[in-house]
Amino acid sequence: MTRIHGDPATFAEEALDAFSDLNGHFVRRVPGGVVRSTRRPQGKVAVVVGGGSGHYPAFAGYVGPGLADAAVAGDVFASPSTRLVQQVAARASRGGGVLLGFGNYAGDVLNFGLAAERLRAQGIDTRVIAVSDDIASATTEDSAAQRRGIAGDLVVFKIAGAAAEDGLDLDGVERVAAHANERTRSLGVAFTGCTLPGAPEPLFTVPARRMGVGLGIHGEPGIDEKDLLPAAELADLLVDPLLEHAPEGHGGRVAAVLNGLGCVKYEELFVLWGHIARRLRGAGYELVAPEVGEFVTSLDMAGCSLTLAWLDEELERYWLAPAACPAFHRGQIAAEPEPQDAGEAESTELTWPEADDAARAAGRTVTELLARLAAALEEAEAELGRIDAQAGDGDHGRGMTAGSRAALAAA
Repeated sequence: MTRIHGDPATFAEEALDAFSDLNGHFVRRVPGGVVRSTRRPQGKVAVVVGGGSGHYPAFAGYVGPGLADAAVAGDVFASPSTRLVQQVAARASRGGGVLLGFGNYAGDVLNFGLAAERLRAQGIDTRVIAVSDDIASATTEDSAAQRRGIAGDLVVFKIAGAAAEDGLDLDGVERVAAHANERTRSLGVAFTGCTLPGAPEPLFTVPARRMGVGLGIHGEPGIDEKDLLPAAELADLLVDPLLEHAPEGHGGRVAAVLNGLGCVKYEELFVLWGHIARRLRGAGYELVAPEVGEFVTSLDMAGCSLTLAWLDEELERYWLAPAACPAFHRGQIAAEPEPQDAGEAESTELTWPEADDAARAAGRTVTELLARLAAALEEAEAELGRIDAQAGDGDHGRGMTAGSRAALAAA
C-alpha cells in the first residue's frame, strides 16, 4: 500500500474520487462519501454504512440496490466525523428514516451515535447498529457487546439492506439488522501486518512462519500466536471456536463468508474453503450461498477471517435476496438512474456576519495558534502513530496531522 500514492493525507479522498468515477452507474460522490445513483422510492428506509477507509470493498463497494443507500468514508483506519455522517445520511434520507451501520469501534460508536442525535434533531428518525461479530475481542456471550466488527459487516449490512428494499419500516429494518448481528460470529488470523500509505514500515509485524490469531482489521492485538498450519488444520482453528458460539435451536443452516484481508491469493482462499466446507458439512451444517473473496480488507495485510451467520427463515430470505453493487452481486434486481439530487435533503451551509476589527485580530491570533499546532503535530506524526499502534490502529498521527491542517486551512 505504500507503493502507489501521492500525498498520504489525501490518499483516501483520491481513492474515493476515482472509485466514484468508475462506478457512476451505482454511486454518486458527495462530501464525505457516496450515495446511490439509482432510483429509490420515497418512504424507503435509508441504510447508511461506513467507517474508516482502507477496508475496500467496505464500505463504498456495498452501495447499490438491495444493499446500502450510502456510505460514509473516514480517513484511512479513522472514523468519519460526526458532521460528515450527518450530511451523507441526510442526503440519503427518503422520508422513511435512517439506519446507520458501522463496526463496533470507539470512534465510530462516538461519531455515528452523535450524528444520529443530530439527525433526530433535524426530524429524521435514525437508529444505529454496531456490528460486533469478532469473537476474539470478547470471548463470552456476556461481553458480546464489546466485540469488534470485522467481516460480519457484509452479512449484517446485506440483510438490513434487503429488508429496507423489501419495504420494511424503520422498526422492522432495525429489528432484522440486530437479529442478524446477534447470530453472526467471526474469527481471523494474520500472517503479516498492514502498512499505512506513506509509512516506512508496517503497523505491526508477525514473526516468519507464524500467524497471529484474532488480530483486528486495524492491527489490534490478537489472543494468540501460532506456527503456520496446513490448510486442514487452519480450517479447524477457524471453524471450531465459531461452532462453540452457535445459538440454541439454530436449525443447522448457515451463511459463511471466508474473507481475505488484502494480500492472500484467491487460490489460497479456495484451498482453505474446501477444508472449511467439509468441516462444516461434516458437523451437520447446510451452507447457504457461501461467499469466498475479499469483503472487508485491511490495506495490504496478509490474513483471512471466517464468518458464520446462523439463519432462520427471515434472515435466509434477506441473505439470498437480489443485490447489485460495485463489489457484490446476487440475482437480478431492477435499477434505473435517479436524477441528481432528486429528493435529497440540502446540506446546511454556515454563514457568519461581517467581522469587526477586534474579531479580525482575534482571528489572526487563532490562526497563528493553529499554525503552530499543525507544525507540532506534523513533526510528531510518526511517534503518535507508533504509540497508537501499540493499542489501536496507528492512524492517530495521520489523523491529527490531517485534522490540524484542515483547521488551519479553514482558519
